[in-house]
Amino acid sequence: MSIMKRVASIMAIGLTLAVAPVQAKEFKLGLITPPSHDWTKAAYAFADEVKAKSNGDYTVSVYPARQLGNEAEMVQQLQTGALDMAFLTVAEISNRVPDFGALYAPYLVDNIDQAASLLKSDAARSLLDQLPAEVGLVGIGYGMAGMRQILSRDTAAGPADLSGLKLRITPFEPIRDFYLGVGAAPVPLPLPEVYDALANGQIDAIDMDFDSMLIFKFYERADNLLISNHMMFPMVGVVSGRVWEGLTPAERELLQTSMREQLNGVIDHFQLKEKDQEKQLRAQDITIHDAGRKDFAEAINQWEAVWSEKAKSLGKLRKAAAEIKGS
Repeated sequence: MSIMKRVASIMAIGLTLAVAPVQAKEFKLGLITPPSHDWTKAAYAFADEVKAKSNGDYTVSVYPARQLGNEAEMVQQLQTGALDMAFLTVAEISNRVPDFGALYAPYLVDNIDQAASLLKSDAARSLLDQLPAEVGLVGIGYGMAGMRQILSRDTAAGPADLSGLKLRITPFEPIRDFYLGVGAAPVPLPLPEVYDALANGQIDAIDMDFDSMLIFKFYERADNLLISNHMMFPMVGVVSGRVWEGLTPAERELLQTSMREQLNGVIDHFQLKEKDQEKQLRAQDITIHDAGRKDFAEAINQWEAVWSEKAKSLGKLRKAAAEIKGS
């Protein structure tokens, strides 16, 4: 082949590469909530946004309802790079990074509006800086569910009535320690098993938000509601650290901005509908009592004694929450 022909051939190859489309990438995102849950809806909206912004060059396949395993198993997959992204309860993160347990401090906030503001604060976001070194994940931002309440089979007008009850919790230490302080017997149980467990008497009560009570109709099996607002329930959107390292700055920006927008939307959505959901439950044929910080004072003190040592960020979050309450 002549020199001129070689040059022409090389130029042709270069032109082909220049106009070739970006190699498509498909990401996987896992979470434990069912398709009907707002976290899952946000995950699908995130997938749609990534596809639209990239003109189809990047896609996100969403795997809800524990299709990829429970949260502990998904964290392991994230650490190896087998899973790209996930929406995880901060409960699971706190099992690995105890400092996140501070977000579950009893009565850290008093209502859903304060919870929303705190999760968007610098104090809460600074916790995410620990994730790469501690668990090999990159924290993008927070979402949340509603404030935690207590639904029971028998009447519970206050903490004293919870003593000795088998009470379903999400399996993590901060909420377990709170209920041990109350005197209940906390029972870790996956969400899909809760309805039947209430029906057959395996458990006596549940720690739950208004949203899930309505979606899963738990009030059909436990018709006594103690509205306590004792704890918020954050979620965190994460990307595998191994996957993150292999992304270009433009890819990181695409995923970060798109995911953060949907996570903020989750917070806003729960904030908007919490009061309406309380009205819906009050309209049901169930018995309702109210309780507050003073009623749980002893349990709060016991919790603080343990977690003020484990979660060093607690003081900073308490200060940020106090500023929100005073604003």
